[in-house]
Amino acid sequence: MGDVSPTTPYRHGPSHRPSGTPTRPRWPQAQHYAALDLGTNNCRLLIARPHGAGFTVIDAFSRIVRLGEGLATTGRISDAAIERTLAALTVCAIKLRRRNVALSRAVATEACRRAANGAEFIARAAAETGIVLDIISAEEEARLAVLGCHALIEPGEDPALVFDIGGGSTELVLIDTSEPVPKVLDWHSAPWGVVSLTEATARDTGASLVEVYARMRATVAEAMAPFAARLPRDIERPRLLGTSGTVTTLASVHLKLGHYDRSAVDGLIVPAAAMRAISSDLAAKTIAQRAEIPCIGAERADLVVAGCAILETILDLWPAERLGVADRGIREGILRRLMGAPRP
Repeated sequence: MGDVSPTTPYRHGPSHRPSGTPTRPRWPQAQHYAALDLGTNNCRLLIARPHGAGFTVIDAFSRIVRLGEGLATTGRISDAAIERTLAALTVCAIKLRRRNVALSRAVATEACRRAANGAEFIARAAAETGIVLDIISAEEEARLAVLGCHALIEPGEDPALVFDIGGGSTELVLIDTSEPVPKVLDWHSAPWGVVSLTEATARDTGASLVEVYARMRATVAEAMAPFAARLPRDIERPRLLGTSGTVTTLASVHLKLGHYDRSAVDGLIVPAAAMRAISSDLAAKTIAQRAEIPCIGAERADLVVAGCAILETILDLWPAERLGVADRGIREGILRRLMGAPRP
């Protein structure tokens, strides 16, 4: 969603440490921590220092790199995508050196998991930027996202569903929030994100916008069907929290923001019906029309409809009346884990 100001406040809520666990890092000499999340669409970095039970962000970076562009067709990360991503990682490396980061972790997700040349790219990134990327599993990705954003889940007794719509995949996690540290009850990774789903339907050149959107939703529903069949049906008030560019973008549209404002979006609760209405409206617009909408613009205009299709499918299988919006996730989960937070 663009660069984040170093002074951007991160509301992490109450401590989720068990009683008796030190709130100071286990490495007292490590004043600055860093987390880098290289996804199929974005490269995002956070640098922070411990503060109470949470942390204070001192520097951040976010850039759309489209690492997975063309991957569905070729099975490989393209040369152009590699160059874009290496340029972004170079900026991150400079920030890491300037901030004298003592402890960090950099992870790569779906694009690098799928690509035949994923390991080759990782080696080149390490050689040229000094950043060693760890290709994590879909399960680890889901758990990190939960750790980073679960503080924003609305109070309640029943299980809650957390989802992360990425560029190449979508992770869904059913969690028990009855304890301070959430317990993962079930999880699922669907092989569709905003990039992969957009590319899969790009050849439908003769289809109408309505037909393309319907196909997107059917494709995602099929991929999520095994998880949907396992979900409990006796939930009185389903709670739902989304962390992704899709939900923060749609929340911005809902608020009619002229530009993205993290403080207005992170932690927002939006009626699910409003998100469905926005999704249907965007799906009926051309790319040019979407690009004219503030907080979507040219960078997201071609991908946002795929995100809408994924979101509406999730709302079908978990019919919550309200949707929580989180502008936090994997990076925050990495930072909390580096600082000693218990694993969900």
